[in-house]
Amino acid sequence: MSTQDNTSVVLHKIKDIRLEPKPIRKPTKGQVQIAVHSVGICGSDVHYWVNGGIGDFIVKSPMILGHETSGTVVELGEGVTNLKIGDRVAVEPGVPCYKCDQCMDGRYNLCPDVFFCATPPDDGTLTRLYCHDANFCFKLPDNMTYEEGALLEPLSVGVHACRRAEVTGGDTILICGAGPIGLVTLLTARAFGATNIAITDINAKRLEFAKTLGVNHTILVDGDPQSTAKRAIELLGKMPDKSIDCVAFPPTISTAIYATKSGGTVLLVGLGPPTSEIPIVNASVREVDIKGVFRYKGCYQKAMDMIARGLINVKPLVTHRYAMEQALEAFEMTKSGEGIKVMIKCDPTRAQLQ
Repeated sequence: MSTQDNTSVVLHKIKDIRLEPKPIRKPTKGQVQIAVHSVGICGSDVHYWVNGGIGDFIVKSPMILGHETSGTVVELGEGVTNLKIGDRVAVEPGVPCYKCDQCMDGRYNLCPDVFFCATPPDDGTLTRLYCHDANFCFKLPDNMTYEEGALLEPLSVGVHACRRAEVTGGDTILICGAGPIGLVTLLTARAFGATNIAITDINAKRLEFAKTLGVNHTILVDGDPQSTAKRAIELLGKMPDKSIDCVAFPPTISTAIYATKSGGTVLLVGLGPPTSEIPIVNASVREVDIKGVFRYKGCYQKAMDMIARGLINVKPLVTHRYAMEQALEAFEMTKSGEGIKVMIKCDPTRAQLQ
C-alpha cells in the first residue's frame, strides 16, 4: 500500500457516495494506525445513504462510512503496549468518554459522548488507513480471518442481545427477522444453549438461509401479528421463553409480545419508527418484560472466543465481496437484500481475500 494512498468511501448526501482521497492521520496517544482490510456493510450505512439520517443522527457534512472492521496495525501511538506493528485486529467502533455516569457504571454503550464510527458527525472506517483507540482494537487469533474479525461487530450485537434477554440452556426462543442481525442472534442463542428456536421473515430466501444455520423452525410472515404468533407457538410446541425482535416495526414487536409466555421477556434489538402502536396491555397483564438493546458493551472478546473455539461459524454469512472501487455496487447489493453480508476490501493488493 502506498503511504500516500488513503482513498475513502465518503457519503456527501442522499444517494451520493464518492471515492476520494482523505488526509492520512497519525495515531495520537493511546491510538494505533490500521491498514484496513475488510469492512462489512451494515444496514445503518445503507440507511444513511438512502435516507440521509437515522432518527436524530443526520448527515450534515461529508462522512466516511463503515464500522464493521478488521485490518493490520501499521503504526503505534504513544503509550500503546497491548498491540504491536503487524498484529491483525478487529475494531470495536465505539470509543466512550470514560468519565460519565454510564461509563463509570460499566454501561459505556450508553455514553452520551461516545465516538462511534460512521454515526454523524463521526467518520467511519471505509478508508485505507484508519486510527483508533488501541483499547478498542482486539488482536485476532491465528485461526480467524479478517472477515471473521469484521463480523465481530454484528456478532457482538447478538451477544449483547442474548445477555440482555438472559438466554440460557434449554430456552425456547422466537426471533423476528432473518436479516444479518437476526441471523447472528440465532447463532449466538444456539451457542448460549437455546435448544428450540423459530425465526420469522417476509423473505423466503432468508428463511431458507436460516435453515442452513440450524434454526429449528421458520415462519413466512403473512402480516397479521396474532396469526404469526400462533404459528410460532404451534411450531415451537409452547410459548417462547424469550422473543427477540430484530426488526422493530409494530407488527413484529406485536408478534413478539403475543407469542411470549407470561413472565417471559421480549427484547427489542432493531431500530424502527420512533413511535409504535403495540399491545402493551397484553404484555403488562401477563408480566412480559420488554427490554431494549443499544449496540453492545464488553462483547467483542466473548464473540471472538466463540468463533475461535468453533462454537459459532459466521463465515457463511458473507455472500458477496467487492473492492473499494466497487463501493457503489456493494451498497446496491446490500440494499437489494439479495445478499446476507457484503464485504468491501480496502487493501488495494487484496492479497488475502478473506
